[in-house]
Amino acid sequence: MGVSLTAPHLLRAARGEVVDRPPVWMMRQAGRYMKAYRDLREKYPSFRDRSEIPEVAIEVSLQPWRAFRPDGVILFSDIVTPLPGLGIEMDIAEGKGPIIHSPLRTQEQIDRLRPLEPEADLPFIKTILQALRQEVGNQSTVLGFVGAPWTLAAYAVEGKGSKTYSIIKNMAFSDPTTLHQLLTKLADAIAVYTRYQIDCGAQVVQMFDSWAGQLSPQDYDTFALPYQKRVFQQVKQTHPDTPLILLVSGSAGVLERMAQSGADIVTVDWAVDMADARARLGKHVKVQGNLDPGVLFGSKEFIRDRILDTVRKAGNWGHILNLGHGVLPETPEENVAFFFETAKQLDAAGVGR
Repeated sequence: MGVSLTAPHLLRAARGEVVDRPPVWMMRQAGRYMKAYRDLREKYPSFRDRSEIPEVAIEVSLQPWRAFRPDGVILFSDIVTPLPGLGIEMDIAEGKGPIIHSPLRTQEQIDRLRPLEPEADLPFIKTILQALRQEVGNQSTVLGFVGAPWTLAAYAVEGKGSKTYSIIKNMAFSDPTTLHQLLTKLADAIAVYTRYQIDCGAQVVQMFDSWAGQLSPQDYDTFALPYQKRVFQQVKQTHPDTPLILLVSGSAGVLERMAQSGADIVTVDWAVDMADARARLGKHVKVQGNLDPGVLFGSKEFIRDRILDTVRKAGNWGHILNLGHGVLPETPEENVAFFFETAKQLDAAGVGR
């Protein structure tokens, strides 16, 4: 692990060390709010090209790093990226998200899925992660990016994004045996994929269970939590020192359950006050978040006040400053720059440690 002081700031905080200010990065920090990204998108209109051609994905991942110097640089990817390796063909439609060409609806389809072999199935991942580590050195922490079993199952079964999740809930409530087999296969594949990303250079990995907030708490306990645990346990067996972050969209009702997953850090969204989240999670659970992305449309004074409020409520240990979800496409770049500048001056402002 090396001498701790040489480790980058976010990694030290994620491991539970006391640092002089909370580290800061943004979800979706590479993307549509940046002119540099929109220009690149015209040249490479396919999301899969942008995320799977190494030199393009490296460039996109580094655009915000060059512009804002966040404490975390995340692999530019999508949660469905590994699915073709299992035999689930997909595409990512601009503005619409993933499309699964033959949604998984039968036992026979699930039986045909194959184990993930990242070296063969996702050869671009190693190239991208190694390049990011080389580029940022110890100045920033390189984060990996994976989807969670429930959310990947929802995409695979629904075939695309959904407002009601009625197809996967139909399977969950009328044919749970089949769904549990799919979730098990996905969990094992994601564990392999997470370990591979760490081996390729990811220093922290964030798992996105974007759709688990659509489950009632009792169904979360049945269809989401056990499979989050299955992934994290397998990763911890081989990589016990790599911090793991869990995000669930709309997580206010399942926050305490997220802490039971084995994740080191729980992402809190803006529907929960950070002081309440800290109280609910207990003082030993590290947190990430939780500014409303819409705050970045406000004045500089407003943005600064909200940052200070979040940081004070989170306390001086185990907090990674972030938005509660991804930065919104129309956000002014100068406000993103101000967010990072303000965050990095927190120690001088007398908050932080």
